[in-house]
Amino acid sequence: MITIKEQALFIADSHYPHHGDAFLDLLKKLESGELKTPQLFLMGDNFDLLFGHNDYIQTFSKEAILLLQTLSQKLEMHYFEGNHDFCLKEVFPDIHVYSREEQPVMFNLEKKKIAISHGDKYAIGFAYNLYCKVLRNKTTLTILKPFEKAIIGRRMRKLSKKHICFTFHGFEKRVEEILENYTEADLVIEGHFHQCKTVGKYISLPSLACQGMVGVIEEGEMHFKTL
Repeated sequence: MITIKEQALFIADSHYPHHGDAFLDLLKKLESGELKTPQLFLMGDNFDLLFGHNDYIQTFSKEAILLLQTLSQKLEMHYFEGNHDFCLKEVFPDIHVYSREEQPVMFNLEKKKIAISHGDKYAIGFAYNLYCKVLRNKTTLTILKPFEKAIIGRRMRKLSKKHICFTFHGFEKRVEEILENYTEADLVIEGHFHQCKTVGKYISLPSLACQGMVGVIEEGEMHFKTL
């Protein structure tokens, strides 16, 4: 298993470019050296919509994509695909990209076993699982390509107006259901829910778009910080 390093940086749910430039600004700081980290964990939905096997969708986030491709040449990076960004291995060939099927991924942190995932895999129902399987598929994306501008344009307009910041009432109950799938992990780190809280051994990372915060490992523990 890979070891999580001190000062590792976790960025989740940036929803760029529709919900601010915080993600792009952080990438620029990493590129310039103003911000330093030995390890970057991109926890999914950092793009409001991005997928592989399609050049047109990349035009909406070209600057951020190029920065990530450049950074990946000199920085250890792990990308956990979310429900808004998927099929990314061809987009980021030098980043460790984990599909939904490959998640959760186990890491070490000191003597603890850490399970890391975007957060949309467990306790979500059959219909959502089927939707993910169909959509996150090269064949599906290829079939839709002749209609890409109309479909992507419509979807991007809808996403730009979506309200993504909210308090999840009953979140602790959802965490209980999720943790039934993590019996062997000492700690679970996920994004997806935008809640910025810790419930027992479950860490729900802050959304960069909502709370304007990231996760940083300091002295072997996760801390939420504004950078």
